[in-house]
Amino acid sequence: MSDFKLLVTGCKGRMGQAVIAAADAQGVAVGAGIDVGDSLSAALALSDCVIDFSSHHFTDELISECLKLGKSLVIGTTGHTSDELARIKEAAKTLPIVFASNFSVGVNTLFWLTRKAAELLGPDFDLEVLEMHHRLKKDSPSGTARTLVEILADVRRLEYDSDCRHGRFGDVGARTPKEIGVHAIRGGDVVGDHTVVFANVGERVELTHKASSRDTFAGGAVRAARWLHGKPAGLYDMQDVLGLK
Repeated sequence: MSDFKLLVTGCKGRMGQAVIAAADAQGVAVGAGIDVGDSLSAALALSDCVIDFSSHHFTDELISECLKLGKSLVIGTTGHTSDELARIKEAAKTLPIVFASNFSVGVNTLFWLTRKAAELLGPDFDLEVLEMHHRLKKDSPSGTARTLVEILADVRRLEYDSDCRHGRFGDVGARTPKEIGVHAIRGGDVVGDHTVVFANVGERVELTHKASSRDTFAGGAVRAARWLHGKPAGLYDMQDVLGLK
């Protein structure tokens, strides 16, 4: 992979800088970096794969240009609309894409453990997800929290939109057996904390992951880009990259 080169979007931001450092640590060349106002098409011409942690508002433009030039894509942004998600899925019929809510090896282990715990503990345990991020995070819940809820919903045969409860306020009544609670906390410079709670009468199981550095996400994204090189078109995630499926 000596001639393999990355394009890093948002290269002047915190995540962009972390991705560039992670690429250097893994011996992967960065062909180009872009930020607001830079030419995407010119940068793509110098690269083989894009790592994007910029904004979901940039997804459509990025996919359009990648389709024109046949570039693979690693998408780490969250907060996508249903239309944007549909666009990603459609593009994956032509391009190899890794799309994940979290690129941390530890978080993806948490995904795996959450599914296993939900299967083993069964329907008697109430399900709650808590997440905390820095004060500047714009979307809620986090993409990682949403993935955790989707895993729990899949095991319980529930639906995210109808069975997920985003916080509670006022006289909401007793908790129903079907609902999955999700709660977002914002403050300080927290990189990302996630806890899945399985609560029953007399006992409680909690699975927690706490990130203290963006380097873990950046390193995982570069690992995903390396893994994606030469893969056929398709929509992949970090569970594929790590061989957890």
